[in-house]
Amino acid sequence: MLAARLNVKTRSLAMEEVPTPEPGPGQVRIEVAAAGVCLSDVHLIDGSLAPLFLAGDTVTLGHEVAGTVEALGPGVTTLAEGQRVLLQAGEEREGVIYTRGVDYDGGWAQYALAAADTVIPIPDSLPFDQAAILPDAVSTPWAAITATGQVRPAEAVGVWGAGGLGAHAVQLLRLVGAAPVIAVDPLPAARERAVAFGADLALDPADAELPRQVREATGGRGLAVAFDFAGVAAVREQAVACLDARGRLVLVGLTNKPLTISNGTAFSYFQQQVRGHYGSEPVHLTELVNLVAHGRVEFGRSISDVLPLDRAQEAVDRLIRKEGDPIRLVLEP
Repeated sequence: MLAARLNVKTRSLAMEEVPTPEPGPGQVRIEVAAAGVCLSDVHLIDGSLAPLFLAGDTVTLGHEVAGTVEALGPGVTTLAEGQRVLLQAGEEREGVIYTRGVDYDGGWAQYALAAADTVIPIPDSLPFDQAAILPDAVSTPWAAITATGQVRPAEAVGVWGAGGLGAHAVQLLRLVGAAPVIAVDPLPAARERAVAFGADLALDPADAELPRQVREATGGRGLAVAFDFAGVAAVREQAVACLDARGRLVLVGLTNKPLTISNGTAFSYFQQQVRGHYGSEPVHLTELVNLVAHGRVEFGRSISDVLPLDRAQEAVDRLIRKEGDPIRLVLEP
């Protein structure tokens, strides 16, 4: 089969013919129909993200995957051949979480293996390209909102970074009843998109009046929750300055830079909090599939383009250049 393989030492991505994998006990083989292209894939290629548990130097990329069950391994009785499914972005092995397409082979291929308990059936009404992006681009902000941020209806919320995850966060915050939802992004196109996705207000972080505008939009209170989807130190400083008393700053964007709170006394006096966030749990994917199945949310606008698998490098290059300001590019074997 054809697969997009990354050598993590040389950082070279190449299309290769590799043996079609055989499912072992408790596994299924998925015929991949769609696989998302994520900034995490870019970070693996450029070396800023490294696998923790990869056996060897080469891995098939792709942690956002949807397709059909093509073959069942021994002992699998919970799934059926031909069933439409999406795959969780990782699996637990002996108490350790392994990430698909990072620590073991992912879905930038014609076929992918998955542990049966990481496979989630999807309704016929959910297109494969939209299903593929749920395991990260949608479930990560959903988990950040509902679990880490614990956003309640009518709470004022800010979203710094209205790219792939942030745009979905805006959409999902509106779904849970946050109000107002304020998006912050330096790109005019991203701000326009955020408003189209449901933001009540979209601001430029370079605007010196931003904190005042946030206070004005929230009746002088500030934000109950601020989400950093950018992973930028300056964003975190700005977001903290916009928090209400007992406000929560949720760190979703990843960075190895120090977290600095310039006014620690005020932060403590107002009993504010910083909460780290990473990924999602299986329950969050199940919730999203249920919401989609019942027509509560739809992600067709999130698919910026679909490219054939053999153009994986082109998709990566387009994401690096932010060509067309994509939310999600999808590969189709």
